[in-house]
Amino acid sequence: MVGDDHGAVIVAGGREVALSHPDKVLFPADGITKRDLGDYYARIAEVALPHYRGRPLSMERYPDGIGEDGFFQKHTPDHFPGWIARAELEKEDGTVTHVVIEEAATLVYLANQGMITPHLGLSRVDRIDRPDRLVFDLDPSDGDFAKVQDAARWVRGMLEEMDAAPFVQTTGSRGLHVVVPLDRTEDFDTVREAARQMCEVLAARHPETLTNAQRKKDRGGRVYLDIARNAYGQTSVAPYGVRARAGAPLATPLDWEEALSSGMTPQKYNIANIFRRLGAKDDPWARIADAATGASALVRRAGELSPP
Repeated sequence: MVGDDHGAVIVAGGREVALSHPDKVLFPADGITKRDLGDYYARIAEVALPHYRGRPLSMERYPDGIGEDGFFQKHTPDHFPGWIARAELEKEDGTVTHVVIEEAATLVYLANQGMITPHLGLSRVDRIDRPDRLVFDLDPSDGDFAKVQDAARWVRGMLEEMDAAPFVQTTGSRGLHVVVPLDRTEDFDTVREAARQMCEVLAARHPETLTNAQRKKDRGGRVYLDIARNAYGQTSVAPYGVRARAGAPLATPLDWEEALSSGMTPQKYNIANIFRRLGAKDDPWARIADAATGASALVRRAGELSPP
C-alpha cells in the first residue's frame, strides 16, 4: 500500500482501491486504523471469499470508529462503484439491492466505507429462498464459556446422529455458532422448523444448561439456543469478519477439537494473530460446501425426534 494520511491505495486482487484518511483510528483502545482494517481484509480475502461469494451482504458500519454509534445497512449506496457486484432481492415492501462480495477489492472498499463487520445471508442469490446454511447461535447468559462449549458438543452430537455434518466457529463476541451446510432442497420455514424441533429436544435433555426462552429474564444462567437467523432476509456474522469490539476479535472457523478445548475463548483470534494461525493450520471450513447435508432428510429426521 502507498500513500499518506490524506489518502492511500491498497492493491487487492489486481485492483487498486483508494483509501481516504487511512490513519483514522477505528478502534480507539488499540490504535487500529482504517489502513489496518483494509490491509486485514485484503490479506484474508483468499481464505474468506469462498465463504462470501454469492451471498447478500448486510454491512455493520462505524464510519467514526467503534467508540461512536454504528449502524446496519443492507441497501447499496448509489455512489458505490459499478465494479462492485449487486443483487436486487425482494423484501416485504419492495426490493433492496445488496452488495455481493465477489472479490478482494470489494472488501477493501467496504473497509474504507467504515464497514467493520460483514454479515451474510444464509442462502445464495441464485436461489435466495433455499438456504445452504443452518445456524445454531449459542448465546450465553453469563460469562461461563464452558457452558457454551457443552452446548456446542450436544448440538454436534445430535446433528451427527442425524447424519449431518456440523461445523463450528467463534462469533468473536461471546458465543459459538454451529453451522450445517445444506443442499438447498428446502425453504427457510421448513429448515427453521426442523431446527426448532431439534432445540426443543436438546433443551429437554439438558434443562439446567440449555433454554429456548426468548426473553432474557427467563433464561437464568442457561445458554440460549437461538435459531432466529434461519429466515429469509436474515444474516449471520461472516467467517473471519472483524467484530466491533476492543482488540478487533474475529468470527473464526475452528475444528471441533480446538473449539471444545479448555484454552478456547470466543475472542481468542483477532486481526493481529489470525495469520499466524492460518500459517500453521488450514481453514477448517475450506471444504464445508462438500459436506452439504440433505435438507429434506434432516427435516424428516427432526420430525421423528421425541423429548426424553
